[in-house]
Amino acid sequence: MKQLLMGLAVAGLIACGPAAAQIRIGQPSGFTGPVASGVKENTDGARLYIDAINARGGVHGQKIELISVDDKFDPKLTAELGRKLIEEQQVIALFLNRGTPHSQALMPVIKEHKVPLVAPSTGAMLLHDPVHPYIFNVRATYQREAERAIHHLATIGISRIGIMQVDDTFGADVATGALKGFAGGKLTPVFHQKFDRTKPDIAQIAAVAKQHEPQAILFIGSAGAVSDGTKAIRGQGVRAQIVTVSNNASGGFIKQLGEHARGTIVSQIFPYERSLSAPIVKEAADFAKAKGVEEVTPAMLEGYAAAKVLVEGLRRAGPNPTSAKLIQGLESMRKVDIGGLEISYSPTDHSGLDYADLSIIGPNGKFRR
Repeated sequence: MKQLLMGLAVAGLIACGPAAAQIRIGQPSGFTGPVASGVKENTDGARLYIDAINARGGVHGQKIELISVDDKFDPKLTAELGRKLIEEQQVIALFLNRGTPHSQALMPVIKEHKVPLVAPSTGAMLLHDPVHPYIFNVRATYQREAERAIHHLATIGISRIGIMQVDDTFGADVATGALKGFAGGKLTPVFHQKFDRTKPDIAQIAAVAKQHEPQAILFIGSAGAVSDGTKAIRGQGVRAQIVTVSNNASGGFIKQLGEHARGTIVSQIFPYERSLSAPIVKEAADFAKAKGVEEVTPAMLEGYAAAKVLVEGLRRAGPNPTSAKLIQGLESMRKVDIGGLEISYSPTDHSGLDYADLSIIGPNGKFRR
């Protein structure tokens, strides 16, 4: 039976009787800094669903309070805020943080307090394998995205491909998937250049691209670094196809690229956000319209899906949920339909979904597939 299609989900989450204390969920993420636009869209998408559930009485009569705090995209601050949310705000879960190093920084915190981290907005393999007992992923891995992107380029005859990679655990993880794609196509990168996460040398990025004259560049980094780097590369007259992964699948990224957005390929981890034939897209679009929001972006859809998974876990946790009960609830999920996509967890598998696709930014400044 489809357990999370909207009508059934809402009916199952409403409890009779007086409202109980709120369920507190903590979100330490980069609301300012280089990923701010994507984080905002993630959060807006999550709140579409959470607000709808709260408007109908919450989960077992308890409303969800999402406590969002700004970690300024600094892993050290992520860990500090995560600890404060657990110890001072008494949240029963952390949720939808952004970044691979940031998720790593939370690992010892959630392990110490036995608090789950639900739907980190990163596809890092280290969050999937080995299975972390307190991390519940909702999205595919970056490695799968990057491997697919390189495979796509190879199949359309593009062989001179460079890798431009942020020098951190996120960049290394994506690059690992890309190199699998190169190996599958019996290719090697024409260059593999790394750059600093906090202070990328944009001039050097452009110079390397100009020197090697690639047909395409897999650009691995934050929205700010990729947009600034792309502008500099174009300024050097390099017309290479720019490809990036789903951490940049946001409307804000398109705005940052400006006139250079058209033709950029961005991998995606959920169905096409304008395809209303996908139930999850139709649900999110209906809630967005009711709030006066013009459109649902890929980043919003990620947040929306994350919230659906969180709420289903809370429903299964029963009245007055605790961290331990939420973990049990999530691990009991088997082939749960969240709107055309099935998600499963178990004590030995916290990967969630494995959906990956590619999109291109069209002349109208919208993603298309």
